[in-house]
Amino acid sequence: MLTVHKISKSYGAETILESVSFSLNPGERLGLVGPNGCGKSTLLRILAGVEKTDAGRLHYSPELVIGYLPQGLEIDPQETVESFLESQVANPERVADQLARLANALASQQEQRELQQAYDLTLMRLQTAAGEVGRRAAILAGLGLDRLSPGIRLGQLSGGQKTRLGLARLLLAEPQLLLLDEPTNHLDLDMLAWLEDWLLGYMGAVLLVSHDRAFLDRVATGILELDGRTHTLRAYPGNYSAYLEAKMRELERHRQEYQDQQEEIARLRQAAARQREAARFRRGGKADTPDKFARGFFANRAKGTMARARSIERRLERLLRQERIEKPRPSWQMKLDFSSAPESGRAVLRLQDLTVGYGKRALLQNLNLQVWRGARLALIGPNGSGKTSLLRTIAGELPPLSGRIELGANVRLGYMPQEQEALDPARDAVTTIRNLAPFSETEARAFLHQYLFSGDQVFTPAGMLSYGERARLLLACLVAHGCNLLLLDEPINHLATHPACVSSRLSPTLREP
Repeated sequence: MLTVHKISKSYGAETILESVSFSLNPGERLGLVGPNGCGKSTLLRILAGVEKTDAGRLHYSPELVIGYLPQGLEIDPQETVESFLESQVANPERVADQLARLANALASQQEQRELQQAYDLTLMRLQTAAGEVGRRAAILAGLGLDRLSPGIRLGQLSGGQKTRLGLARLLLAEPQLLLLDEPTNHLDLDMLAWLEDWLLGYMGAVLLVSHDRAFLDRVATGILELDGRTHTLRAYPGNYSAYLEAKMRELERHRQEYQDQQEEIARLRQAAARQREAARFRRGGKADTPDKFARGFFANRAKGTMARARSIERRLERLLRQERIEKPRPSWQMKLDFSSAPESGRAVLRLQDLTVGYGKRALLQNLNLQVWRGARLALIGPNGSGKTSLLRTIAGELPPLSGRIELGANVRLGYMPQEQEALDPARDAVTTIRNLAPFSETEARAFLHQYLFSGDQVFTPAGMLSYGERARLLLACLVAHGCNLLLLDEPINHLATHPACVSSRLSPTLREP
């Protein structure tokens, strides 16, 4: 179905993909994993035809239909839900009207060949339209979109609703190859279970990027790993757990081989040193004897010993230059430490008779809540129930319809939104951090290193970073600003495996909620 042969991609001097090869066949569901910014989304864009390779070849089966879901779905905010989905599902009433017009045209015109073809095609569409509408209803219900008004504009939807609507349109198109970039973001447990079942019954091929280990365990038939240092790709059979087991075996084998080689290097160095010392002793021990035969004997023994020393040193040099095993690198993980944030008063946040919503539409009514220092609260509920709207209201981005919000003494609020709109896309990471804290450029770079930014990457504009890198930058901003009240809206969305694991250890480093 799809064959990728030695493709490479760079942006300027920065290599993203290097000689990447793999194949994808019907029925396979491959998970694409790797650190944030290593090129996973770039690879999907190349396969979808959005970007071109610098080298290599792509081979697709004839008439292959590809469906691509990017992380950041670009939509027209004025378009309605109905028109957004209309291209994928035929409306039976409209198809019937079109069929009637064609029938009238056929009755009144003599040149009928093209009209007849259009009539036959429209008749086929009408025959399948009712089933299509039923399939559309099932997909929308599975993704929690069945209650959306067809006339609502896309700009009025939440980020999660937009993403799920894009996924719904993609599934309705019934492509033979699905390219999914973080499809589980914004899905609750019921929707996630529905998507898993849908993919397990899908007859085509799937290549998906996801940080959700459990999802990859249940869905993936194989794992493709992009290496962030070499920019190459390796394939592993089985699900994510099988991949982790294979990686652990590889790491342990690498560690043992490195240790064995280091011991061999130390042994050879000691042996060479002993041989040289012995050669010096033998060369000098009887050098002043009047017996020329004795002098020759000891000189020959010294030469032989020195030859053995040089042989050992050549073996050592070959080990160090040609057969050297690279030292295993410790895993580089994100450091989240809010312990330096100022201490707030005991009462941190109070909501009094708060109503949240838009215009005359209330999403949440008469909320009363008292949050004390040290509390960690999880805000749960179905998609579209108002969780993001509540956080935006508390953060001051959305005015309350009624009620009051009170922050406690010395509270410094930090809000991490889902859609990452808080970042200036033209501003790089160093400038972003220096606007929040009195850091020199060197101090800002050292600080960002804790959030997995290295080298000149700190000077990349935020708009050119991957979604995972932007998420890390937003977390860095909260720490740099000294926030002691955190409003985190889906904080691990877009984060690759290791940063997501670090997020689970965030709480012990927090002095305040």
